[in-house]
Amino acid sequence: MASNVREHSDDRLENTPSTIQKAAAEFIGTYILIFIGCGSVFVNLSLSDIGLLGVAFAWGVVVTAVVYTIEHISGAHLNPAVTIATAVVSKLPWIIVPFYVVAQVLGSTLASFTLKWLFYGDPAEVMLTLPSDGTNNLKAIAWEIALTFILMIVISGAAADGRSVKELSGVAIGAIVFVNAIIAGKVTGPSMNPARSLGPAIAAQKFDRLWLYIVAPVIGAVAGSTLYSFLDLPENSNKNQKRINSSMIC
Repeated sequence: MASNVREHSDDRLENTPSTIQKAAAEFIGTYILIFIGCGSVFVNLSLSDIGLLGVAFAWGVVVTAVVYTIEHISGAHLNPAVTIATAVVSKLPWIIVPFYVVAQVLGSTLASFTLKWLFYGDPAEVMLTLPSDGTNNLKAIAWEIALTFILMIVISGAAADGRSVKELSGVAIGAIVFVNAIIAGKVTGPSMNPARSLGPAIAAQKFDRLWLYIVAPVIGAVAGSTLYSFLDLPENSNKNQKRINSSMIC
């Protein structure tokens, strides 16, 4: 019996992806995210008027698809702010954070250069995240903090919490990205993701107010993960509570 348990444990360890494999998954996932999401932005503004609803739908669908594709490998962060926020609440070792962040930024940058090469005109510039003319820096920061806070709360509850229904995590995360994009599409972009803003900025070589889209999402994501960890019950407490409820029923 002990031998069977040991063999089963060894199999699980062997099936655990390495850090390089996880980083590679983040690279591929972020590439797909930016290629489809930012590609839809360029198509809307330059080729076909799919409208804000169409762009938001593209972002939401691609997020859902990528989450289901690589979540079992790397967690499907696709976002440096999410990675940092996950590490802050001790759900990801800090030593892995640089690998994830570099992979996400490289994936976004390569996708942006790919779109720049495939489309005519200057798609990289079109894909930049910039506040609207009536939105000052303070409001842009507030928007990005709020949007990323909401996104991180949903990620924490739908994907990171062991009690959640994992089959629906991709749908929940894609849905909140879709809704956030509709709400703030004409205001800040929106970004909610430093890698989403950094890749097109590097491809276009334009960094105007880029810092807003790096700092604000990190603040919002850390606030979201921290608040959810405060609301979340520890695993042992949850089991004890179930045991107490079971005893009361009996």
